[in-house]
Amino acid sequence: MEDRGIWFKGSIVPVADAKINVLSPTSQFGLNVFEGIRCYWNEEQQQLYAFRLQEHFDRLLNSCKLIGFSCPYALGQLREYFLETIRFNSYRQDVAVRMTLFIDGEGSWNSVAPVEMFIAPIAKSRTDVTNLKGLSACVSSWDRIGDNCLPPRIKAGANYINGRYGHLEARRNGYDVPIFLASNGKVSEGAGACLFIVRNGQLITPSLTSSVLESITRNTILDLALEMNLRVCEREVDRTELYIADEVFLCGSAAEVTPITSIDRVPVGQGLPGELTVKMLDLYLDVVSNKSPQHGGWLTKVY
Repeated sequence: MEDRGIWFKGSIVPVADAKINVLSPTSQFGLNVFEGIRCYWNEEQQQLYAFRLQEHFDRLLNSCKLIGFSCPYALGQLREYFLETIRFNSYRQDVAVRMTLFIDGEGSWNSVAPVEMFIAPIAKSRTDVTNLKGLSACVSSWDRIGDNCLPPRIKAGANYINGRYGHLEARRNGYDVPIFLASNGKVSEGAGACLFIVRNGQLITPSLTSSVLESITRNTILDLALEMNLRVCEREVDRTELYIADEVFLCGSAAEVTPITSIDRVPVGQGLPGELTVKMLDLYLDVVSNKSPQHGGWLTKVY
């Protein structure tokens, strides 16, 4: 890890040499936007595949627009620098990449420049389906941030402090992860992951107006579910539905598809990863590693 090269301010440097001003707005106030992008290694094809690059870049630019600073790079440059960084490190394994645009220099929370970027890859294995264990969750006492205070559709560093509060509370009380409610009391999402429930064979997820991130993985799961001829619904979800759901899972670039097996110590279904959850995880991992040819349009070859 310490030998990694990361793209920083125009060139690839050792990770230890990537430094910012301690008085910068990104250091003091979390004034940055970012994407977490996964790449998956296919051993048979000897190829590394980046998942849904274009969608990640589009969201990154939307986050810049909403938070109020301009990206100094064109889409083609974002793609070029992203691939260059991974190739430099010669990864032949699954990788997670943090791509961050931030305000450096010596400024304040309302600064709009100078905008800099880093691209930092790190080896990260995919979920082991053969040893899949569910997580325990609690409904957090902290509300999820909302569109009129800290818009969750912006993937901004500062927004993730909301998740930190919920995560620390969950851990203090003996749970693995929190589930947030929106300010209207309806189910929102987890800390850094969107949420799905299964009830009576229907796959249900909170709507995009339920204080959730416009998640690329969430969108992927919805598309795959329709291909599987599942009944799918995006709507407001009541808290009590969590306790009577047949299955619950989180999803995200980091979480992939993560089963929740209890909520507030109430078992979800049989208290084990659900059949549909496991099936969705299997399919998702096939898709991202190019073992599902019909989804090749979502993938970008690294080498």
